[in-house]
Amino acid sequence: MMGSNLKPLMHLSLLLLVLFSSSTESLRFELQSGHTKCISEDIKSNSMTVGKYHIVNHNEGQPLPDSHRVTVRVTSSFGNNYHYGDRVQNGQFAFSAVEAGDYMTCFWAVDHNPVTTLSVDFEWKTGVAAKDWSNVAKKGQVDVMELELKKLQDTVSSIHEEMFYLREREEEMQELNSTTNSRMFWLSLLSLFVCLSVAGMQLWHLKTFFEKKKLI
Repeated sequence: MMGSNLKPLMHLSLLLLVLFSSSTESLRFELQSGHTKCISEDIKSNSMTVGKYHIVNHNEGQPLPDSHRVTVRVTSSFGNNYHYGDRVQNGQFAFSAVEAGDYMTCFWAVDHNPVTTLSVDFEWKTGVAAKDWSNVAKKGQVDVMELELKKLQDTVSSIHEEMFYLREREEEMQELNSTTNSRMFWLSLLSLFVCLSVAGMQLWHLKTFFEKKKLI
């Protein structure tokens, strides 16, 4: 009976983990030699992020040619470098984000003549998704249920941090809206003053003109 009661709880925990866990980017893209492709990810401060990439070998069993190499750089929105790979065929990075914002991973294919097209597999995980839960299970000697509870605990913490982050962003947007509305109000008053001044000058000019012509 206990096993049957635990299954719905496990299914619920897995569902919550899928719905609320932090983002995971996993994609394959084509890159021509001499060209650059950049991928961005919005990461909160103090969040863990890991990534790995490799050039796909379409001829299994054969080594990749020397032309199949990329230069990879990971930077923050403030221009700080977090990873650099020069003319590599694969690599990985892991760091804890110091500043919040958009982080950019740029791939530049080595220039080659004739032009070659590379296929790159790139996986990028942040937050709870960046944790290696298989190693957690091995090191902690935990069973499946305990592992799911640990995942849920970290997911709840991540959601809690995300809520505070969104609240801060909302306050920033409200302050920006308030400043914009204030500026628009003064700009409208200035525009109205300029329009009334121009209209007054036109009336004064017409009155002076008619008086000179002795029409009034």
